[in-house]
Amino acid sequence: MGQVQGKVALVTGGASGIGAACSATLAREGAKVVVTDIDEALGKQTVSRIQADGGEAVFLQQDVTQEQRWAEVVAETVRRYGKLHILVSNAGIGVGSPSIVDMTLADWRRQTAINLDGVFLSVKYCIPAMRKGGEGGSIIMMSSVAGLRGSAFLAGYCATKGGVRLFAKSIAMECAQVGDGIRVNSVHPGIIDTPIWGKIPNGGSQLGHNTPMRAEELGRAGAPIGYAGQAQDIANGVLFLASDQSSYMTGAEIVIDGGITAGGVRRAPPNQ
Repeated sequence: MGQVQGKVALVTGGASGIGAACSATLAREGAKVVVTDIDEALGKQTVSRIQADGGEAVFLQQDVTQEQRWAEVVAETVRRYGKLHILVSNAGIGVGSPSIVDMTLADWRRQTAINLDGVFLSVKYCIPAMRKGGEGGSIIMMSSVAGLRGSAFLAGYCATKGGVRLFAKSIAMECAQVGDGIRVNSVHPGIIDTPIWGKIPNGGSQLGHNTPMRAEELGRAGAPIGYAGQAQDIANGVLFLASDQSSYMTGAEIVIDGGITAGGVRRAPPNQ
């Protein structure tokens, strides 16, 4: 307990799934957590659960694509808690298509706005606050295994998550050159059992069919470990990067994917 005691953390997309698990975990380990999300109802529920468990958190509604709101959120964070030490740039969406030629430009731009523009804006406004605090910081950007390898029907998503991966490394080098004590790393989840699977328009189907993808089924079929991960699995990695336990890590990536990017296994069929 207390791995991030006394730290101030901002988690985008913190209302549900991985973001909610990250928010709760950081709060449990002693951080004051600012939870932001476009979903006000779920965001407030997340904060209520954190507070009921004895943690300290506040919810601020935010669309991460809106630059002015970023200025307001960071200003409010510093006003409330004095400093900012941890940023978990987690907000993201998945938009798939049976074929890239069928994907609309509007869907491409919406996904890019949230998954890339939102991450850009997060560091643009959070780094100055971290530098002003004078205590360094840790920035964790949520990428994906889709940022490490291609995936049919999710080309646009892969493009954004691959962008996040290299953006994290570039900002890590920028901060290292400045010597501001801010570390920047990325996390790459595999098949995690979260609500995102039910929210992927078009891509919420396998091979172009209209059958919704279920994380547990995909985990059994696609992860060598044989099952889907949980949001807490990712939150544990985020906690490590946020804490001083990872003080010598920057520009790195943590892959939490049940072995997907390592290779494949031939699993024996279940007993009849």
